[in-house]
Amino acid sequence: QVQLVESGGGLVQAGGSLRLSCLASGLTFSRRAMGWFRQAPGKEREFVAAINWGGGSTSYGDSVKGRFTISRDNAKNTLYLHMDSLKPEDTAVYYCAAANRFGNTRDLNEYDYWGQGTRVTVSS
Repeated sequence: QVQLVESGGGLVQAGGSLRLSCLASGLTFSRRAMGWFRQAPGKEREFVAAINWGGGSTSYGDSVKGRFTISRDNAKNTLYLHMDSLKPEDTAVYYCAAANRFGNTRDLNEYDYWGQGTRVTVSS
């Protein structure tokens, strides 16, 4: 059974930092691209960042480029999202997802496993 379990969300002031983690099990983590998406209340799920199977290629949404960093540790089956300079508009539930391919992708439809999400709230 595939499980993606996110952690690290919480309440932070604007300008602060958080690091999200996603522990994967039940799949060959090192053979899959991984991604982070987010969904704010009343909005569609939005691409945040993606990383290829080996960690050498990354992609970011325009709204987080330069502030967020995605990384992975294949030995620990763990995906990370380091978030700096947080803004109130970053408030959302953040989801970890596993793609059915090696290369990173922004396309939500190429991700076939999803976590339950972790909530991030940024106060002004």
